[in-house]
Amino acid sequence: MPTYAYRCRECTETFELSRPMSESSAPATCPAGHADTVKLLTTVALTGAATGGGPAPAPSGGGGCCGGGCCG
Repeated sequence: MPTYAYRCRECTETFELSRPMSESSAPATCPAGHADTVKLLTTVALTGAATGGGPAPAPSGGGGCCGGGCCG
């Protein structure tokens, strides 16, 4: 179940709630009982190793913004 971050506009406390995606935009009450809250925009960090264990191969073709095909 995803976790969403909220901030209370009355006491400025930030808190998190785990709820289904279908309820992500539903109103949330802060732990102090205030109803005036706003959902915060959060980012997701993805980590992991690439398959093959080594660095990604360098692109070939001369470089540039498009690999050298149209840049002269």
